[in-house]
Amino acid sequence: MKPSTKTDYSAGTRLFHACLALAVLSQLVSSQFMQVPREGRPGNWVFEVHEYSGLFAMTMALGLWIVVITRIGGTDMGLLLPWFSAARRAAFWADTKRHWKIARTFRLPTYRQDSPFAAAIHGLGLLLITAMAATGTLYWLAGVAGYQDRLAVSLAIDLHGFMANLVWAYLIGHAGMALIHHFTGGQTLRVMWSTSPPTSVKEPSK
Repeated sequence: MKPSTKTDYSAGTRLFHACLALAVLSQLVSSQFMQVPREGRPGNWVFEVHEYSGLFAMTMALGLWIVVITRIGGTDMGLLLPWFSAARRAAFWADTKRHWKIARTFRLPTYRQDSPFAAAIHGLGLLLITAMAATGTLYWLAGVAGYQDRLAVSLAIDLHGFMANLVWAYLIGHAGMALIHHFTGGQTLRVMWSTSPPTSVKEPSK
């Protein structure tokens, strides 16, 4: 394996990513304690936190998409969404097999910013979080307009709850992999969140 690579995510990417992560975490935690308003029963203050953190998450998700589309450095859009190109899909499956082969030896692959597998997982995560925020925003807008009893809105909020479970799994896996890389000699958390110029990343210890 190559001994190192470098990271060149922009400050904008890191800022929107951090804000989105905090908003999603607030969403997931508040969902465990909120009281959803029903007929004759108002929602509690935790539900209001959930609503407004959801609107913030939607704004940050849109902001991150704009940064991803317009930025010069960082992961290419084609790597994040490889599903529309035969060559990109082939690269994704080849890299997935590479990851699996190395994982079977109980080692971590060397961190690569241009890894098709890692980039595609990030892309799917961003799509999932955007969809969750969008369905929650739709429910909020429907409430403002007085249309929360519509079937389409009811289906959207059911989908919102289902996707929240998937986001829990993604968030735990995403954070877990970051910690594993940090403690096994791969890319450190300091490098992941640094806005300084690109630096080399050490090969994970075997």
